Amino acid sequence: MTDEGERLDETRRTVESVWRIESGRLIAGLARTTGDVGLAEELAQDALVAALEQWPETGIPRNPGAWLTTVAKRRAVDGWRRRERLDDRYAAIAHDLEQELGSDDPARVAQEPIGDDLLRLVFVACHPVLPQASRVALTLKLLGGLSTEEIARAFLVPPATMAQRIVRAKRTLSAAGVPFEVPERAEFPERLASVLEVVYLIFNEGYSATAGDDWMRPDLCREALRLGRVLAELTPREPEVHGLVALMEFQASRLGARTAEDGSPILLQDQDRARWDRLLIGRGVAALERSDALRLSRRPPASRGPYALQAAIAACHATAPTPEATDWEEIVALYGALGELHPSAVVELNRAVALSMAYGPEAGLEVVDRLTIEGALESYHLLPSVRADLLLRLGRRDEARQEFQRAAAMTGNARERELLLARAEEA
Repeated sequence: MTDEGERLDETRRTVESVWRIESGRLIAGLARTTGDVGLAEELAQDALVAALEQWPETGIPRNPGAWLTTVAKRRAVDGWRRRERLDDRYAAIAHDLEQELGSDDPARVAQEPIGDDLLRLVFVACHPVLPQASRVALTLKLLGGLSTEEIARAFLVPPATMAQRIVRAKRTLSAAGVPFEVPERAEFPERLASVLEVVYLIFNEGYSATAGDDWMRPDLCREALRLGRVLAELTPREPEVHGLVALMEFQASRLGARTAEDGSPILLQDQDRARWDRLLIGRGVAALERSDALRLSRRPPASRGPYALQAAIAACHATAPTPEATDWEEIVALYGALGELHPSAVVELNRAVALSMAYGPEAGLEVVDRLTIEGALESYHLLPSVRADLLLRLGRRDEARQEFQRAAAMTGNARERELLLARAEEA
């Protein structure tokens, strides 16, 4: 490759990196100004195209984000001025933008506050008027800076399907007249819960892929963690936001130890803890302490929320030097508290695992058999998987083999299926 070709490739990679960092802020600011998320994204994409065309010739500007913002606003002005019939609203917006732009120097743009705009965009992308899958897709598109193709690849759907999902989401927001604003105090807790749910769904799909050939998709985990950290900066007084960040930090610390070189899964008890990321564990501890401090500062003190409770469970694993040193009795208690706060068959299944580790496999199997009879998890592959493990520990090998085989037939993930069939063979 020639020096010129290498320079162009390096510039393109820089543009892509800048886009990942700045796109959320850029779209948020444009959405505030235009009142239209779809239009804001189009203007931001126009600015990206301009960067790809101009930066290889002119070089990377000193403040790339401000450059993109300036170009996007000028494109908006040009587009509206070219219309033969301007309605009063667009004419006023164009006038305001021209006043904001002033000169070509983007220094002023660099000083504009972006926190409020980003927070508004988070709440718009995760609005309950959208189906859950659409919230996830739109959040990754607007705030993650991911392309439609990247999102489609991550969730194993055709790009055309994902593109339609994103277009429908933007149309739904427009038709519903969703305002570009942070919810009122009375609506804030419910809407924040929707935002946290979307971020955690993204993380979980990366941590334990529901389908496909890979056990994990670390890029999705990293993207969710980045979104969580941004949200923590934007809402620093919300304990559950810090609780979710702590949970993701702890879980992400194990990513490098969860698979072998060939990509096959390594279960928690068998992982090399020296490969756990101590920096992420430290960040998780700090975020959990922040969450608890905010919770205790309330009058009266608030109870731990579901994400903080899950983070506390993850902390028990992350801070134990060996599997044997894990405080399983504390984990049982934490799952009990989580089940009281949000009753769930999945939480009860996890509590059964903790019971088996703290008090023996019989204690866990009693809970698992009850869940089996109740039928709430009849299509959940981890129920027979957990039951198989408990039966194996009790020496009931034939029953364990059948349960491992049943779990393997239920999972949509190829790597997990291989693991379960291997365990069935061992049994």
